[in-house]
Amino acid sequence: MEALQNLLDYKLFEISGHLFTIGTIVLLVAIYLVTKIILFALKRILNRIFEKRGIDRGRRFALIKLVQYFVWTFAIVLLIQAATFQITILLAGSAALLVGLGLGLQQIFQDLVSGIFILIEGTIQKDDVVEIDGLIGKILTLNLRTSTILTRDGIMLIVPNHKFVVDNIINWSHSATPTRFKVSVGVAYGSDVEKVTDILMECTLCHDVVLKDKTNGKYPFVRFVDFGDSALLFDVYFWSVDIFPIENVKSDMRYLINKRFREQNISIPFPQRDLHIKSGGFTKV
Repeated sequence: MEALQNLLDYKLFEISGHLFTIGTIVLLVAIYLVTKIILFALKRILNRIFEKRGIDRGRRFALIKLVQYFVWTFAIVLLIQAATFQITILLAGSAALLVGLGLGLQQIFQDLVSGIFILIEGTIQKDDVVEIDGLIGKILTLNLRTSTILTRDGIMLIVPNHKFVVDNIINWSHSATPTRFKVSVGVAYGSDVEKVTDILMECTLCHDVVLKDKTNGKYPFVRFVDFGDSALLFDVYFWSVDIFPIENVKSDMRYLINKRFREQNISIPFPQRDLHIKSGGFTKV
């Protein structure tokens, strides 16, 4: 026992008067490993509790992430104390430095605070489909300072969290599910509008992702929008729960609509103008 105590008290190195022994290193490693084990156990326990209470996956991810941050903060304090550094002395000695950092890193602190609000409120969650700065993407990760978004073009965006708090963000997943979409088309004057309506409905109903629920009012329908300058304007509306790949679905519908129109001799006109030139004579004075 005495030999073990002597081994733990064996001096390894010294930093600014702080002695590091084998026992100190063992304690630091033990605190780190215990923290990892606690986090692993907490994640499993919280997932089970949240699942029983019917909390969705995105909300569970945010709450677990917040708990992890608090546990790591507490663990870092313990690690500093175990390394024989006094936190109060460190804070007092670096007060001027912290003020300078605070002034220079205001944006980072704003992102950190925004990240905490996002994780607590749950208005933005993992796997949500959002529109930000004209780009639509799916949120892959929500971290304390930044978030990762995968756009429909397969581009990964690293977005500072303050943009979710300050800017106007459209959260497609946060709206009523399923979501309504539309495809617009114009046909030439003189076309059979009933036939146009039938073709649009046919091209919409052929897709599996389009809901066909008449009981809840989630059934596609066609609207004769207006008499345009060079075309009769139609919109076909439909509902779907597959929000992220919906642009591919709308593209498939346009391909099919164009094919069916050609088969039925229904033309999609291009904008055109009639130019009338009047000839006039000159009168001599």
